[in-house]
Amino acid sequence: MSEIKVPVAKPIIGDEEIENVVEVLKSGMIAQGPKVAEFEQKFADWIGTKYAIAVNSGTAALHVALLSCGIGKGDEVITTPFTFIASGNAIVYTGAKPVFADIDLKTYTLNPDTIESLITENTKAILPVHLYGQSANMDRINEIAEKHGLIVIEDAAQAHGATCNGKNVGNMGDMACFSFYPTKNMTTSEGGIITTNDEDLAENAKIFRAHGASVRYHHDAIGYNFRMTDISAAIGLAQLEKIDGFNDKRIENAAYLNEGLKDVEGVITPYCAYDSKHVYHQYTIRVEKGKRDDWVDIINGCGVGTGIHYPIPLYNQPIYKSLGFDGDCPNAEIAADNVISLPVHPSLTKEDLDLVIEAVKTASNKMC
Repeated sequence: MSEIKVPVAKPIIGDEEIENVVEVLKSGMIAQGPKVAEFEQKFADWIGTKYAIAVNSGTAALHVALLSCGIGKGDEVITTPFTFIASGNAIVYTGAKPVFADIDLKTYTLNPDTIESLITENTKAILPVHLYGQSANMDRINEIAEKHGLIVIEDAAQAHGATCNGKNVGNMGDMACFSFYPTKNMTTSEGGIITTNDEDLAENAKIFRAHGASVRYHHDAIGYNFRMTDISAAIGLAQLEKIDGFNDKRIENAAYLNEGLKDVEGVITPYCAYDSKHVYHQYTIRVEKGKRDDWVDIINGCGVGTGIHYPIPLYNQPIYKSLGFDGDCPNAEIAADNVISLPVHPSLTKEDLDLVIEAVKTASNKMC
């Protein structure tokens, strides 16, 4: 197997992150403390919301947000099947049922036209996923939610800094959830955060992340230990100073790849909706000829790393099938069979990007 010279993802950790962590370690306050509070305030300011509640993963953020909005047993939440399984699992954790609507095959995000036919008397929320760094069509989704009295929880795990119609992702629903996993546009090593403008929802989230306690040793609900540490927050504070630059570089790299791949046979490059700022958590192409896995093998053989995000619609996952969750989403199935994510991260050089382009062209020449 050929050596991968250009990895598909690469976290960027600098001296600032290291110095922040050392400062926390020396302080002796390494659990949730003042750094978490500072990170929450600065992240909320960056998104433009009144509140941010830090937790220990993006999955925990989704779980806590759903609980904070009162989602539970017997409820239904409409979401996309074309996403990482955490989007669906967080719904299942609450006892609610995920109901799958199809995607827009251009943006790979939830298609608003497929939502209303799935709404029942049990539907309580819509959970759109801002996939690959691009916002879902939040104006339309919010219109549908308002019409039917539904809650909107944004899964913004891949979209730090993205916008839709000039509005920041994370500031368009009742609550929003971000992930800081190492491959995301910014990281805290592991971690997540919830944003909201609703004081009551923010207070609920704080209770659920800390064993259900509003006051120490006074428990109002069945909660969880989902707290972020000051060590993670220290990394996040340094990354937050860099995220706009990281995103600018991702956008620049994506533009270079778009230009280099625009006439390559059998390749559909990423679409950016005219009213969106796409921050390219992933640069994902779709291939039209031959088997996707053969394209991947050829691209990898040229020394370029790839990812498949995501190969199986959630309703076809074995555990979901066994639980009786089904779906009929033909666009999601087309995407699952044919997408390939290519390197776009800020560490890439021009030489790296040229190697990515040449690798895809090599695959096209062999497959088309």
